[in-house]
Amino acid sequence: MIILPEAFAKNMKLILGDEFQDFEKALQSEVPISIRINPAKSLENLQLDIDSDVPWSHFGNYLKSRPVFTLDPSFHAGAYYVQEASSMFLEEVFRQTAPQKESLRVLDLCGAPGGKSTHLASLLTENDLLVSNEVIKSRLGVLKENLQKWGFSNVIVSNQDPETFADLEGFFDVVVVDAPCSGEGLFRKDPNAMSEWSENHVQMCSARQKRILSAAAMLVAPGGVLIYSTCTYNPYENQENAAWLCRTLDFDPVKLTLNPEWKVAEKGGGYQFFPHKTRGEGFFISAFRNLSNDRRYAKARINLNHLSRELTEVVKPWIKATKVDNYEFYKKEDGNIVAIKASLLSDFGSVMKALNRRSSGLEIGIFKGKDFIPSHAFALSDLINPDLDAVELNRDNALKFLKKEAFEMPQEANDGWLVMQYSGLNLGWVKKIGGRVNNYLPTEWRIRMEIE
Repeated sequence: MIILPEAFAKNMKLILGDEFQDFEKALQSEVPISIRINPAKSLENLQLDIDSDVPWSHFGNYLKSRPVFTLDPSFHAGAYYVQEASSMFLEEVFRQTAPQKESLRVLDLCGAPGGKSTHLASLLTENDLLVSNEVIKSRLGVLKENLQKWGFSNVIVSNQDPETFADLEGFFDVVVVDAPCSGEGLFRKDPNAMSEWSENHVQMCSARQKRILSAAAMLVAPGGVLIYSTCTYNPYENQENAAWLCRTLDFDPVKLTLNPEWKVAEKGGGYQFFPHKTRGEGFFISAFRNLSNDRRYAKARINLNHLSRELTEVVKPWIKATKVDNYEFYKKEDGNIVAIKASLLSDFGSVMKALNRRSSGLEIGIFKGKDFIPSHAFALSDLINPDLDAVELNRDNALKFLKKEAFEMPQEANDGWLVMQYSGLNLGWVKKIGGRVNNYLPTEWRIRMEIE
């Protein structure tokens, strides 16, 4: 049973009035389980017990019960992301507020673990750019892993403080700030969050959020949108910060048109989810239009060496035929080969010049002599040639592959590089040489739990 902190309960009674008992009762109920599918992956044989759609997302589904996601190879292939349903409302906000233009530039400033970034990637076209940033270095690994599983090549991952984006002032059409917060909306999902809650912590979070918003606001292009969200209820982190942003900077709140059946509460220029009204956890989101005309970023060229013509010809057969002529290939100082869409070279150049701790395109592999060794990220990406040799594994063998254990390889499998698949979804690479099979799944990605 969840026993709310006394001060928190008092605050919520002021916010909810007569609805507080319904709210308190909802916190004792079972947490809804929801996933968001990846529209870029094959989903024909997805084996999940779907209950119903998440109404504010084209990609969201509630499940009837929580499976062991670790034991589903489709999860490791990036077929879906396990995400709380309320936070998928970002999709509706984005659809209603993002500028209607070609080649959007989008920044997710507080990206880890990747829920918002993978969602944004699904909403963008291949001509748009997504920069996914995470300040805390220890959280960068999970962000990279989730974005690599999602498989899009138009993404840059960075590890920067918001203030270090100053050279990209006015660069982004959409900036998303899913801010670190006091976590009040997670009390049902994560009761441990209550032990960290205090009124002082709320005030500390509110002040930190203002600093992040100040830095984020400078990055929004004229006419662009700043989307701000938290997983909390109190007005200090939500409505008051929204009002502060409009009062202090040249932004106006954007009013959304919502389906009343969703029962999303409009609160002080933002939109609040309560667990007794919607099938999800506590969540707040608001959007603001930039009214200023400042745009001071500098265009820049890609500061990487082009891959030689000879080696480019080696790489091309690995790339999807419909995409290969639209990409340029570069060699990094560490030898890794990256692919960047030609139409995005200028945008990639600007970001790469402004930020020093960031990725620089989709790493597709590395040459050892004249031998090309493909990367794991490439196996899961939208660039891989679907006609490459592949081996379909059953569930047991797919899990063994994902544990980096010995598994059964069909006798008729060719020698050389092979893509391991489950239900048509790419899992990673092996290299077969006669009777020997080398598993190239990154060790840090392997399944560690015991499987009976």
